[in-house]
Amino acid sequence: MSERVRPWLKLYDELGVTPPIFDGLPLGAHADRHAAVRPDAPAYRFMNVTVGYGALNSMANQLANALAGLGVGRGDTVGFHLPNIPQYLIGLIAISKLGARGSGVSPLLAPPELAHQIDDAGISVLLSLSDLASALEGMPAVPDGLRHIISMGGGDTLGAPDIDPVALPGVTSQTYQSLMEGKSEHFAQVDIDPDDTFMIQYTGGTTGKPKGAELSHRNLLGNGPMARAFDPDPEVYGERYASAFPFFHAAGLALLLYAVPLGAELLLLPNPRDIDHFVAQMRDRPPTLLGAVPALYDMLIAHRDFATVDFSRLKVAKSGAAPLTSDTLSRLEAVIGPDKFSDVFGMTETGPCYIAHPMTHYRRGSVGIPLPGADVRIRDVETGTQEMPLGEPGEIVTSGPQVMKGYLGLPEESARALRIIDGERYMFTGDVGYMDEDGYVFLCDRAKDMLVVGGFKVFSVEIEDKLKAHPDVAESAIVGAPDETRPGNDIVHLFIQRSPDSEGADAEVKARLTDWIRANMAPYKVPKQVHILDEIPLTPVGKIDKKTMRASLSA
Repeated sequence: MSERVRPWLKLYDELGVTPPIFDGLPLGAHADRHAAVRPDAPAYRFMNVTVGYGALNSMANQLANALAGLGVGRGDTVGFHLPNIPQYLIGLIAISKLGARGSGVSPLLAPPELAHQIDDAGISVLLSLSDLASALEGMPAVPDGLRHIISMGGGDTLGAPDIDPVALPGVTSQTYQSLMEGKSEHFAQVDIDPDDTFMIQYTGGTTGKPKGAELSHRNLLGNGPMARAFDPDPEVYGERYASAFPFFHAAGLALLLYAVPLGAELLLLPNPRDIDHFVAQMRDRPPTLLGAVPALYDMLIAHRDFATVDFSRLKVAKSGAAPLTSDTLSRLEAVIGPDKFSDVFGMTETGPCYIAHPMTHYRRGSVGIPLPGADVRIRDVETGTQEMPLGEPGEIVTSGPQVMKGYLGLPEESARALRIIDGERYMFTGDVGYMDEDGYVFLCDRAKDMLVVGGFKVFSVEIEDKLKAHPDVAESAIVGAPDETRPGNDIVHLFIQRSPDSEGADAEVKARLTDWIRANMAPYKVPKQVHILDEIPLTPVGKIDKKTMRASLSA
């Protein structure tokens, strides 16, 4: 098209929304402000204990002083190997005040994956849950740059007894409680540039190999006002967020960073699958915002007490990672009320949200319209140089303040993902979809090499690359089949061609492969089924023919 068409702008006019302006403040400055203005305003609730912004800010200042004493300063990287416990929130505020960088490290990572991220992100100090010590101790080697490990327990902020620190060779180790002892509750926020890197979040990106997306303060904290643009106006010091999205995931981090600038209360849920606890917390502290993946919404709806939660103050229920089925949406609305649901769509590299649904203009089957401040185009899949007409599919690309700075230490990968169109920098997402005449975006199909399991992305390329090192494998292919019991999720299937040196019966090989993958990769990446073929099928041009293997699963 010779002239840009942005049909969603008509809906902006109808809704009265405009692109928000980022105030440039880091997370630590918001915590300082709330502590000064409303110190008793609830900041978080954890295990039935509510903590105000004054106390939260004091603990963050103590940790900032402690980290500074370990040599952490501007540009250093601190890792968060934690579930959703208070120390994650405290630590993010602390590193913001120091001008340091953070990296969310999934507690689900297997030891080799854990070692890779610590090394690749340059993590010098790791905050780690004591229950995850075996993963650290199982790393193939201690990353050279790791200097300090701070071990902590979920009860540290609740007066629980101190724990034993993990011990790794060449690494100083201490507990969170001992580290915090005697530290000053005062710390001055350092000046930061909004375009400084705040978090290095790991993702498979568009090619499946884990890499660190460098996200600035502007990317992450500026995305909150963008993502709220279609929601009812928030009440400062009056919002309460109930979300099971883990903070190490882009969606969980985003909701935390949306909440703190508003002075909202976060319900901290360390185990998202503990539905009894999730519902009990909401019954005790009714939320104004609810966030979950579709599979978790199904679990909530099925819970005997979910319908007894007071949702009269609920403004919005957000969902991401996979589409919500019409049946689930209908059952959810029967409990929370109509016009309160909003899909959000994006990826780690985009802060994460760049598309969302206006709740009063929900269009089933779509993922929504571009958020104010974000631009979205549909480009041809082959070259990415041609604009596709409305209604015709292509690769979804986006520009705006939410788009990452690049992949850490990977200039070629960054150049492939980030390209200039008409003078603006666009993220080529790898997702294929089309835009209708009103600006709603529809996904045609998920990229075939990317699966979704329990809300987590599984990139086939990553698993296939690692399997090249296994002595039983000559060739391999990961494909997904729809999980009929969990709409929007996939079942991971592994197809292999045995190597000439592979020994034993097929059943033995399958068991060895499953055990090896479980030891080297996160649990959600472990195939549910392993299929052994005489030869991996190839297309006429010699590429692995995944289409044939997918077809065999449905035959």
